[in-house]
Amino acid sequence: MAESAAFEPGGTGPPEARDAAAPGKTRISPPSGLLDVLNVAAIVLDSQGRIALWSPQAEQLFGWSAKEALGRPAAQLLAAPEHLDLVLELFARVMGGAGDWAGAFPVRHKAGGSHLVEFRNMRLLDEHGDLYALGIATDRARLRHLERDLALSARLVAQSPIGLAVLDTDLRYVLVNPMLERINGLPASQHIGRSVREALSFLDDAGAVEAAMRQVLATGTPLVEQFTAGHTHEDQRHEHAWSVSYYRLEDAGGRVLGLATSIVDVTQSHLAAKEIARSRRRLAQIADATVRIGTTLDLDQTARELADVVVPDLADIAAVDILDSVLDGRPSLSSAHEPAVFRALAVAAAYPSEAVRAADPPGDIARYEADRLVTRSVTTGHPVLVAHVHARDISRIARDDDAAAMLARAGLRSYLAVPLIARGEVLGALDLKRTRNPLPFDDDDIVLAGELAARAAVCIDNARWYRNAHHTALALQRHLLPHHPPETAGLEVAYRYQPAAATSEIGGDWFDAIPQVGGTTALVVGDVMGSGINAAASMGQLRTATRTLAELGLDPPQVLRQLDRTTAALEETIATCVYAVFDPHRAECRISVAGHLPPVFIRPGETPRLLALPTGAPLGVGGIPFEATTVSMRPQDQLVLYTDGLVETRDQPLDERLDLLLELLTDADRPLEETCDRLLDSLRRPNDHDDVALVIARATPWPPARE
Repeated sequence: MAESAAFEPGGTGPPEARDAAAPGKTRISPPSGLLDVLNVAAIVLDSQGRIALWSPQAEQLFGWSAKEALGRPAAQLLAAPEHLDLVLELFARVMGGAGDWAGAFPVRHKAGGSHLVEFRNMRLLDEHGDLYALGIATDRARLRHLERDLALSARLVAQSPIGLAVLDTDLRYVLVNPMLERINGLPASQHIGRSVREALSFLDDAGAVEAAMRQVLATGTPLVEQFTAGHTHEDQRHEHAWSVSYYRLEDAGGRVLGLATSIVDVTQSHLAAKEIARSRRRLAQIADATVRIGTTLDLDQTARELADVVVPDLADIAAVDILDSVLDGRPSLSSAHEPAVFRALAVAAAYPSEAVRAADPPGDIARYEADRLVTRSVTTGHPVLVAHVHARDISRIARDDDAAAMLARAGLRSYLAVPLIARGEVLGALDLKRTRNPLPFDDDDIVLAGELAARAAVCIDNARWYRNAHHTALALQRHLLPHHPPETAGLEVAYRYQPAAATSEIGGDWFDAIPQVGGTTALVVGDVMGSGINAAASMGQLRTATRTLAELGLDPPQVLRQLDRTTAALEETIATCVYAVFDPHRAECRISVAGHLPPVFIRPGETPRLLALPTGAPLGVGGIPFEATTVSMRPQDQLVLYTDGLVETRDQPLDERLDLLLELLTDADRPLEETCDRLLDSLRRPNDHDDVALVIARATPWPPARE
């Protein structure tokens, strides 16, 4: 070698390489591969151990540039002083023809410190017979890391539970691991060299798979976890499912090498997912039933809600029937040999069918003999399933021969009867039929229908008990409230009570007109917060206390003070009240209010107005004094007392409703009974959620004129 030179980065390369890249000549691929990953450095030493050639990679590895390194003794530049003798000895052995030397050696870096470098050293001879030493070096840590990666990769590919394959740029298999052989049911020999269409011709979507591969090969964007399903070469009977991912392979220089694909057999999870989806649909039905069933305490409405929930997802036709004995408060069936008498509550159908006509119309009473399947269901308390209905089964399903004929014409396929059981008592049955749905009822359907029936049965039972409780409470309230206005001095009185229309419970409103000693009359309207028997009972106690206090002739604030103490003694009871005492001798009325809406005062020739009275605190709060206001009340003047159920609504401001009340009272000459009816007809709605008590009193001349 005549002179020293350094390989510098960015060179144009030898003329041969440049010519090879010219048009019409063979193109040389750009350098790539493991040497680039390892960043191998090349160093050439002359026979004296001086650096003759220094590659750019050597500068990256050791830190010295070619200008700094060329011509200097390599041992002094790169070896630590304590290693100098060993380095010179190894150099002499190589140059003396003792053979090549390979190993790792600590080398100094220009920046300071040392690091292990893997060397391969060999002797070179040029055309003149001069000797040189070639050293090839790379970082030891990088080499070991790459060795571990290669070993790990080979083991992982061979032993991976995931199917792995490598395809070239023509999308022909070049590598297939054992797991992919098992997944595809083909040995590696039937993959290698073949395209996807050729090797996997049994796949229905082989063309789509190949198109996805070409997309990744062209764009470099991976496609991850692509779901596909089909059959394998060895198993054409059962569906299999796979999760497939595609990645483009490139070398360190960015050259496209081909495509890698990973395939995971997800058949089991696919089947499990289908079952989970089915379970979720059933859970959604149960959740839907929880929301939709039992929105009211009405038996018929609750039954309709149950029937609507199960159609069409669970059945084509559904009927809900309750035992007539349950409605009458009698025990349900106790013998398997006695017929069942049902009251039909609801029928729902996914489409018009003769099977709907075969069902009992809602409201009808129907008798089913002991051999009928629905009778067996309510007698045993267990579901009765006929998965596949045959002609001989229909007579045991239908009520009578006519209904059986209609079911036969409708094409009844499958039948399921589920008892409605609440608190250990059989209330009735949920009757399910499939006519168009070809799938038979199965065990899962029994579980779902049983869950829906159980939830609905509790709601039906609640409605039944609340209806009974409502009747009891209403009877109690009617017994406690006055029926006919008493005769009073100088006062004409009319009153009304109307329960809430949108609920089966009653409220705690009460009213009274109480004649007192001396010719005065006490008028009272009150409202116990809450509803039901408790509210009715509290109302009864407060009404009784009010009558007792009124008979003592106490002033209105004193009456309210005593009622406040009485209410406080009743646990968790709050009430509002307006109490007035009319004195015909003085033509005046003293009024006290306990958190109640103000009365309306009407004087002929004037506009009706709300009395401006101290509101006071509700009864039961305790410790707050009550005040009385005296209002002049001449003959023909009227006083209207009412509870909030008359004017309060959920969709209108209270002020607007009070204005409407005043407007309805403008005709002061109307008879009081007619005025009561007018107010209730105009202000009450069918869906009102509160009851109302109303008292209207009109002063009359006193003493009355003698005839």
